[in-house]
Amino acid sequence: METKLVICGQRITDDNLAFVRSVIERHFSQGRTFISNELCRLWDWRQPNDRLKQMSCSLLLLRLEQRGLVKLPPKKNGHKGGPRHKRLIQIPPHSMEPIHTSLPHLLPIQIKMVRFTQWEGLYKGLIEAYHYLGYSQTVGEHLKYIVFHNDRPLACIGFGQTAWKVACRDDFIGWRPTQRERNIQSIAQNTRFLILPWVKVPYLASHILGKISRIISKDWQRFYGHEIVLLETFVDMERFKGTCYKASNWTYVGSTKGRGKWDTYHRCLVPVKAVFVYPLTKDFREVLATDD
Repeated sequence: METKLVICGQRITDDNLAFVRSVIERHFSQGRTFISNELCRLWDWRQPNDRLKQMSCSLLLLRLEQRGLVKLPPKKNGHKGGPRHKRLIQIPPHSMEPIHTSLPHLLPIQIKMVRFTQWEGLYKGLIEAYHYLGYSQTVGEHLKYIVFHNDRPLACIGFGQTAWKVACRDDFIGWRPTQRERNIQSIAQNTRFLILPWVKVPYLASHILGKISRIISKDWQRFYGHEIVLLETFVDMERFKGTCYKASNWTYVGSTKGRGKWDTYHRCLVPVKAVFVYPLTKDFREVLATDD
């Protein structure tokens, strides 16, 4: 039976699986990074800004290896599959003085896109220290923001590539699998949202979401060469109520199935999460349902 997989948006058939194996064999001694870059080049697998999709390709190779479909060279850092120690993320100095006030007294706030700036280390450190999921490097297209008031950080919010398949979201959009494959890059997922624990300002979270929705598509266009038309997020309802998303007019479209990305045995591996979406344009369905 022919192998038919879709991993990281790339369709894997028997023919291109054989091609991947040949590239690995030919460049085995040159390591994983070289192999992923070479595959990107040979496939012409690029982001809209013409950069190679190296991180996505590395993840694809890892998933193929986990399925037993390819054998990759050992990692050059010497990791042999034992316990991995997360790199310590240093937190730059920052004020932790409590901020207890009303939103009108706090305004105006500044939202800075911090990727590839001097502030990116602060974003990583704050997320690692104060977000319940900690910091992890996002694969593929992503943007990071810090919210400031008079140079004091108030919050962090991050966006990345969306999940490949979410039934309730896909039903809400009304698209076919071929349309999803073509247009999924036009959706961004809110992957992290943190109001710093010493900041107690009612309605601040919903205010931030409102401001972000007016600037993120232009930032995405500037970084990646294409706009986004829909935002989505997944809320762990065992921990949160999704109040700020509801207050910002995000739409609840259903819940996840409680399965991890790579679970093929239909086991409940992750918490069921509520799915909220926010259209950035009135014609988002038409944009996402285009076939060419």
